[in-house]
Amino acid sequence: MENTKTEKAAAAKKIEPIIPAKEQVYLDGPKSRGYEFLFLLKVVWEFFKGLRSLHFVGPCITVFGSARFKEGHAFYEQAREFGKRIAQTGFTTMTGGGPGIMEAANRGAFEAGGKSVGCNIKLPFEQHYNRYLTKAVTFEHFFIRKTLLIKYSYAFIIMPGGFGTMDEFFETLTLVQTKTITEFPIVIFDKEFYINLMKLIEDMSQKSTISPKDMDLVLYTDDIDEAMAHISKYIVSNYQIKRRYRIPWLFEKN
Repeated sequence: MENTKTEKAAAAKKIEPIIPAKEQVYLDGPKSRGYEFLFLLKVVWEFFKGLRSLHFVGPCITVFGSARFKEGHAFYEQAREFGKRIAQTGFTTMTGGGPGIMEAANRGAFEAGGKSVGCNIKLPFEQHYNRYLTKAVTFEHFFIRKTLLIKYSYAFIIMPGGFGTMDEFFETLTLVQTKTITEFPIVIFDKEFYINLMKLIEDMSQKSTISPKDMDLVLYTDDIDEAMAHISKYIVSNYQIKRRYRIPWLFEKN
């Protein structure tokens, strides 16, 4: 009988997260109305800061990829070449702003005299600004960062990467497939690395979970020339880049 009372009393207690209060994140579940309202204000401010900072970066090509590849690795050097080639086309190279593939792409653009932009994320490990950025913004929330990495880009290059890269790839592909964003070119680079991923996508098509024409939304290649030609042809044929003018009284900067 005593045990039953104890169990009922324990069940009646409020369930608290194991994570210390100061480290709780917004996906922990419902919180107080005050907390949720403050969170909303923070999100609005973070979006405002990002939109204002990136408004004049020019048309971008975003390069996604792992933060873990070092200088000298084949993937690093290929991403560096992509950054250089993007700069030569007159576009801005945009990345997540961190090390690895991101650093390499930014570095290639920076060394070629092009614009190099990074949308960084606050993390307890791995992520820090690389030194090849002409413009950088740091975000606390992944969903805001991903939105802005996509918003300003006319094409997307998916270099070898891990969970984060797959998240960015599939979200971008889904937005294109559902026409939530314009049908911008998406390049998956390095056939050997992504062979199983492409087999999975082909299997989806065969089993009718995606349309066969959805396969055409992605260029699967090992060739940087082919990738850049695909991107350049698509953009030149379909889009006109409009110049944005600064409004002095808004204190807008480059």
